[in-house]
Amino acid sequence: MKDGTDDSERLGAPLDWQDLNLFLAVARTGGLTAAGAATGLSAPTLGRRMAAVERAVGRRLFVRGARGYGLTAAGEALRDRALAVEQAVREVERWRGADAGPRLVRISAGAWTSRHVARHAAGLLPADRAWSLEIVTDDARRDIARREVDLGIRNRRPEEPWLAGRRLGTVSFAVYGRAGRFEADPSTPAVALAGLPWIARAEGPGAPPSAQWIDRHHGGAVVLRGSQPRVLLDLVQAGAGVTVLPRFVGDAEPDLDRLGAPIAELDHEQWLVAHHDTRHDPPIRAAIRAVAAVLG
Repeated sequence: MKDGTDDSERLGAPLDWQDLNLFLAVARTGGLTAAGAATGLSAPTLGRRMAAVERAVGRRLFVRGARGYGLTAAGEALRDRALAVEQAVREVERWRGADAGPRLVRISAGAWTSRHVARHAAGLLPADRAWSLEIVTDDARRDIARREVDLGIRNRRPEEPWLAGRRLGTVSFAVYGRAGRFEADPSTPAVALAGLPWIARAEGPGAPPSAQWIDRHHGGAVVLRGSQPRVLLDLVQAGAGVTVLPRFVGDAEPDLDRLGAPIAELDHEQWLVAHHDTRHDPPIRAAIRAVAAVLG
């Protein structure tokens, strides 16, 4: 070089794949906060790591501003090369796991949706056993970015830029009781179903909207509570009272009656969510199609 300093003296420590992976997270999301949510690192830590990457390559990679981290021409060039490395790493992982048995696909969902998927599990799995399924039942969101699960069933469109979503439909709710035990009129507004013994979720933080609706409109008539949704269904089927259930649950039970009109304020969308980086992997793609067929 003109000043007598060679490239090896200008460049920092060699890059490793973790550095490139973090760089891609920032490049994809355009900012440290969003990239931090995807990687589990704090924004200051990511900022230091990106500065280290710039020193390592000897080029300015980002335009830092109020709108986040934009890429320079050098940053775009590194992004393209890092994407090729990412694809190569993915191919190596697929090759490494080719003889390790079926690929495990983990899917998280709430209790009712998990139950519905489990009831149709026999029709979900492929005949060639190219992948297997693990159902993770959890009302809290599992982190797809950190690979806690591969797929998630959620009640709204994903907002994170690293997630892809497929809308499955709308879930609606109604009040149910044991068949023949209570007077049923599907046209009665649910808020008008007074004088009935109600069954509700145990009180506490993180109660789902259906539980909040019961406490808001019929809290004074609650006679039984349970911490698990399955317990509520058992109590209703035993004739102990009435509760709010998703219609895909209540309508499928022959020993239950729907006692009133659907509760429109509880309607919500249902989305199947996957990471952009893995959704085209054959086992993940096949699982998405299978689960969507069951839930759609």
